[in-house]
Amino acid sequence: MNNAIKMMESKMSKEAVERSRLLAEQEILAIRLGQLREKLSVKQDEFSNFSQTSISRLEKRKDIRISTLIEYLDNLGMGLEIKTFPKRKARKINEEVLLRV
Repeated sequence: MNNAIKMMESKMSKEAVERSRLLAEQEILAIRLGQLREKLSVKQDEFSNFSQTSISRLEKRKDIRISTLIEYLDNLGMGLEIKTFPKRKARKINEEVLLRV
């Protein structure tokens, strides 16, 4: 599978590869939100600040506002931590926490 991905990426522009990775990460986030909720045995209609329909939509969205994500996670009894990290190894900056709620 990994070789197939590398082969496809070799035929794409650098920008197209980056766009594809970003879209994949957005899809993965949506999947992980639903998985986390299910792991905690919380049903979509058990959120205090959201309707069942809005939770369903939120878990399918590709772009979520940070404030909405914080509220969603808070309803699950979970927090959120946002970190920065250098994309290039040549940078002398370490990983740093920007937000922890």
